[in-house]
Amino acid sequence: MTEPRVRKAVEADVCNVLPLMRELAEFEKYVSSFAVTEEVLREQGFRRSPPEFHCLIAESGDELVGFLVYYFVPFTYRAKPNLIIKELYVADGCRSKGVGKLLMRAVAKEAEQAGCGMIKWYVAKWNGRGIRFYERLGATIDPDWHEFQMSEKVFRDLAAS
Repeated sequence: MTEPRVRKAVEADVCNVLPLMRELAEFEKYVSSFAVTEEVLREQGFRRSPPEFHCLIAESGDELVGFLVYYFVPFTYRAKPNLIIKELYVADGCRSKGVGKLLMRAVAKEAEQAGCGMIKWYVAKWNGRGIRFYERLGATIDPDWHEFQMSEKVFRDLAAS
């Protein structure tokens, strides 16, 4: 593997990012619900202004070896935006080679440039390797908050009630 480099994704990268997104869906066991298509990525990430998400990609030579998808929550109690990491994935054969750290360093620079007060993300409880990776970077697990969620059916039922 040649020395990886990180850059912001452009619309032409969509066809190469999507297969890695599918790999992540398989890894995290939600591939049966995976609905992202090239058109969704193009529309939401590259054709809207502002985009609904941003994407960094890691390349080794001509090969895409990882990606990080993020977005901003523009206002928080700190009166600064938060950067939210939605997805971070490094291709199986490229893990433990510094790719994840390069992506995290690049997103930290994005947060710094945007004047963010915090970077946040979720990690599956069963993903011990990922948790250890983030802890080595200095991240901590928030002990004070629980994530709540409503399925589409539940929020539609609530809206109709």
